[in-house]
Amino acid sequence: MSNLASRLQEPNLRIEAPIGPIPWLPPEAPLSMPRQEPEDESALVQSRPASSPPDMLSRRIAVFGGAFIMTALVAMGPAVLFAREGWDKLEIAAFAVFLPLVLAVACWFCSAVAGLSVLLGGREQEDLEFPARPSPPKTRTALLMPLYNEDAGAAFARLAAMDSSLARLGVSDAFDIFVLSDSTKDAVALEEQSAFRAFRVTAHSHIFYRRRVENTERKAGNIAEWVRRFGGAYDFMIVLDADSIMAGETVLRLVNAMEAHPRVGLIQTAPTITGASTLFARMQQFGVRMYGRVAAAGLAWWAGAEASYWGHNAIVRVHAFASAAGLPILPGVKPFGGHVLSHDVVEAALLRRAGWAVHVTAALDGSCEETPPTMLDFMQRDHRWCQGNLQHLKLLRAKGLHPISRLQLAMGCMAYISSPLWFAALVIGMAIQLQHPVDWSTFWYFLNPQFTPFMLTSLLSGALLIGPKVMGCILVMSRPRERREFGGARTILKGLGMEIFLSAALAPVLMVANTKSVLQTLRGRDVGWKPQQRDADGVSRADAYRAMGWQLFTGLCFVVALCFRPDLSVCFAPIVLPLLFAPQLAVWTSRRSHGDAFARGGFLVTPDDPGVSAIPAVLGARQTPAYAAPLHVEARPTVASAAAL
Repeated sequence: MSNLASRLQEPNLRIEAPIGPIPWLPPEAPLSMPRQEPEDESALVQSRPASSPPDMLSRRIAVFGGAFIMTALVAMGPAVLFAREGWDKLEIAAFAVFLPLVLAVACWFCSAVAGLSVLLGGREQEDLEFPARPSPPKTRTALLMPLYNEDAGAAFARLAAMDSSLARLGVSDAFDIFVLSDSTKDAVALEEQSAFRAFRVTAHSHIFYRRRVENTERKAGNIAEWVRRFGGAYDFMIVLDADSIMAGETVLRLVNAMEAHPRVGLIQTAPTITGASTLFARMQQFGVRMYGRVAAAGLAWWAGAEASYWGHNAIVRVHAFASAAGLPILPGVKPFGGHVLSHDVVEAALLRRAGWAVHVTAALDGSCEETPPTMLDFMQRDHRWCQGNLQHLKLLRAKGLHPISRLQLAMGCMAYISSPLWFAALVIGMAIQLQHPVDWSTFWYFLNPQFTPFMLTSLLSGALLIGPKVMGCILVMSRPRERREFGGARTILKGLGMEIFLSAALAPVLMVANTKSVLQTLRGRDVGWKPQQRDADGVSRADAYRAMGWQLFTGLCFVVALCFRPDLSVCFAPIVLPLLFAPQLAVWTSRRSHGDAFARGGFLVTPDDPGVSAIPAVLGARQTPAYAAPLHVEARPTVASAAAL
């Protein structure tokens, strides 16, 4: 790993590889992968997989029944308020957009409650057990890293870390590594090929490289092309992203679980975020580290064998994927027609339709990814995901899908539809208030609140929003080792408070950005496919102001409305102020120096930060009791160098 990193940084490294076809591939092992049609009448959900827990109905009743109860309690406040003088049209509209928002948040809350219960009870492995000390594989697995105009040095350094980890376990012969380039820039392709040549010198597993000339169907087409050409030679494939890194122990446990459960088609890990440097990225890293596994454990508990797929850091049974997950071409024009963009959840639904189990697990450490470093990069990625997720509206009525698979598709859509719903709720709420005269008792209400149905709604809404965050904190605080790895109780509480504050400040900004994305998608605008920014240090004020035009306009519109109802200023301040200062927030959170300063002050500290924990970043901050004695562990410098690249 260190040899590779130093070679990739040599200023005079010669680029000898040609741009065209390269003989760096194994013999082809073709595998048929037919396209699956959504309207295929013969496609029916098969019997329940053997790995599906027997009490799934009661689990789902508990989670969704609880969510409906919480929604009813929260809805009491506005219902009583609107009913006092009879419902008018605006109040009906406000209530209509309010209910689905509350229901979505209530589902998230109840799922997190289930996840916390599972993790506190040490039951994260009760549905799909992973061996504490995995045995050498009896099968062959391919690790696939698709690239699209990425930093070649960073991507190959991560692969080198994984290759080294597998070599330390003595299982390199069971794994082949494929770099599947979709890069459209010749200069980038030359860098990939040079990095590949350097990697071949030190690699322990067999390493292969392929560059596609045409990027048909983007990442999904890249993986499908590999399946059709080489899939017949492998039992499993582990799909990565360019910023993915997984510990060898984690890879081995995934393979062992697939060998032990022949009807499981896919196991999705819950990646944590690593390599964060800017303040924005550190906020994301802390949130995922602290709360992410509670959410993943809850999803795994109620989804069972009908879980989802996030497109990376997952193991897939190749023959099952080839026979059942060929993506359809949707009728119509872009953005709703054509090739499926957000392919992962669709592939999971098709696998389950064919009778294969799809699981998410929160029981494994050692699965990491990176996050966009700035809010502008995050918004750009979300715009692309928004278009892909809204495309799933066409697939909700596909023949033969399991009801939970349909729910997963709907939840992906709701992740973005919730923003225009929230925006509409704010606009309608303001319109309702403008019908009434100024009432300064409303202004002072927040200083001397009285318990009313409105207060009940406010308290419950706040609990639903921050409850899962507090649950993640409770879990870490209850485990002495993890509490130390996060820097101690005081540091954890400081990080929790800062993450909640930053999330609340950025929420209105992202709400407007997602509302814009939804509207542009509905108007037929295709966002295209741009490389993801993975490393940055700051954005310019000019770029921030150009990107935040909608936020500034929306904030100014609310300011004009508040001129007629100044008594509502305190109520709307948490929405209006972040919108007015959106460009400054984007610039402020984009700086590495600010991220480092907060970390030195004990804010947003995670086990990845040097000096906090001796646990390697790739293994994450948590270890279940079953894994208390890990196998061979890589030293921190190896992983840190991969993340730094």
